[in-house]
Amino acid sequence: MKTNNLTREIILWAIVFIPLVNLAVVWTRLPEQVPVHFNLQGEADGWAGKNSLVFIVLGTTALFNLLLLALPHIDPKRKLTHMGSKYHQLRFILVIFMAALSVFLIHNALNPGTFRQNIHFVLIGGLFVALGNYFQAVKPNYFIGIRTPWTLESEQVWRKTHRLGGILWIIGGLLLIALAFLPAWGMQQTLYIAEIALTVLIPVVYSFMAYRRERHELERQP
Repeated sequence: MKTNNLTREIILWAIVFIPLVNLAVVWTRLPEQVPVHFNLQGEADGWAGKNSLVFIVLGTTALFNLLLLALPHIDPKRKLTHMGSKYHQLRFILVIFMAALSVFLIHNALNPGTFRQNIHFVLIGGLFVALGNYFQAVKPNYFIGIRTPWTLESEQVWRKTHRLGGILWIIGGLLLIALAFLPAWGMQQTLYIAEIALTVLIPVVYSFMAYRRERHELERQP
C-alpha cells in the first residue's frame, strides 16, 4: 500500500474509533437501559440494554467503513475506482458523519431526556451540503448517488440529475442547518420532513422526465 493511501486509512480508522473510545470512557456511567431511537418530537421511543450500543456503534462506524472500502472492488462497472481521490473524499464525509451520529447517540444515552433537535438538524444538513458538493463527481454506479432506473439506464440522465441534485442537496442542507437556529416552534418537524422529502424526490422525478425527453428525441431521429 502506498504511503499516502496508508495515511488515509489510518486517519479514517482513527475517526472510526473515536465513538468507541467515547463509549468506553462513559461506559460505567451509562444506565442499564438506554434510548436508541427518538421520534420527531425528540422523545425517546425505543430502548435497549446498554450492551446494544456496542453493536450499534460498531455497525455505524467500523462495519460501515469496511463496506465503503469494499464497494469499489464489487462495483461491476468499476466506476467508483475511476473516481480516484473523489471517492475517498466521499468516504471521509460519510465516516465523519456516522462517527458524529454515534457520539450524538452516546451523549443521548448518557443524558436521557435531553435530546437536542437542533444538533440533529445540523448533522443531517451538513451531510446534505457535503454530499451535494460531490454529486457531480460521482460516476454512474449501483451503490452511491441518485440511483433510479432512468439514471442507471443513461449516463446523460445521470449527469443531468446529479447536477440538479447537487444544487438541491446543498440548498436543502443549508435550510436544515438554518432550521436548527430558529426558535423552537410546532412547525419545525413538519418543515424538516418537507425539506428532506423535496430534496430527495425532486431529482427522482426529474430523472424520469429527463429520460422520457431523451427517449423521445432519439425516437424522432431518422
